[in-house]
Amino acid sequence: MAKVVVVTSGKGGVGKTTSTAAIGAALAQRNERTVVVDFDVGLRNLDLVMGAERRVVYDLVNVIQGDAKLPQALIRDKRLETLFLLPASQTRDKDSLTPEGVERVINDLKKHFDWIICDSPAGIERGATLAMRHADMAIVVANPEVSSVRDSDRIIGLLDSKTLKAELGERMEKHLLLTRYDSMRADRGDMLKVDDVLEILSIPLLGIIPESTDVLRASNIGAPVTLADNRSAPAMAYFDAVRRLTGEPVPIAIPGDRRSLFGKIFGRRAA
Repeated sequence: MAKVVVVTSGKGGVGKTTSTAAIGAALAQRNERTVVVDFDVGLRNLDLVMGAERRVVYDLVNVIQGDAKLPQALIRDKRLETLFLLPASQTRDKDSLTPEGVERVINDLKKHFDWIICDSPAGIERGATLAMRHADMAIVVANPEVSSVRDSDRIIGLLDSKTLKAELGERMEKHLLLTRYDSMRADRGDMLKVDDVLEILSIPLLGIIPESTDVLRASNIGAPVTLADNRSAPAMAYFDAVRRLTGEPVPIAIPGDRRSLFGKIFGRRAA
């Protein structure tokens, strides 16, 4: 059965789109049919990170409004035959998205894919709520800083109130992806430590992505980091995160710290 995952954040610039691309590519490398969907209408960037910006003809809004059929808008990745992109419109606004249209597109995608990864706009406006509306699970992306964590807490509240699962009285499965982590800066008090973030957000930790120029370098060449350099530290962290997402009990280690957090963090559950 297809799984719909929303990758969301309260604050912009935390690595949500690069994480969507990396996770989508990592799933596809496991021979899972995967589509990444850009919900950031008007400010699309997922096509750039995927290296497909010159191949966009039709987009999500075109499909919703009936100007194109879904197969016309889907872009198959040239490097992985199991990876596809459904881009956002760059010329429309988020009011072009309708609840009925989004539901129809998600249901159609479920017929053809194992994983549907929805790249949500940051914040709490219409595009974000529609991106999370039909999700089976959520990946909340945050940096280890106070403003990012505070905004993520607000997003968790929306996931528990504005989704179809919430309306049906079901629990939304939520995971935290901590990005741009630097253990030396955390030790100096320049950023929050992992335990501090988990104490505030109280959702299971999916992975810790270290601060690295490899992520920026991959984005600049139009490739998910899990494809551009699959042996780099952030790529390995994303691969481990995907293994956990698919149910494997993979221990979590803080980048730059030899201590395993398997018992302390991986087993933690939302309050």
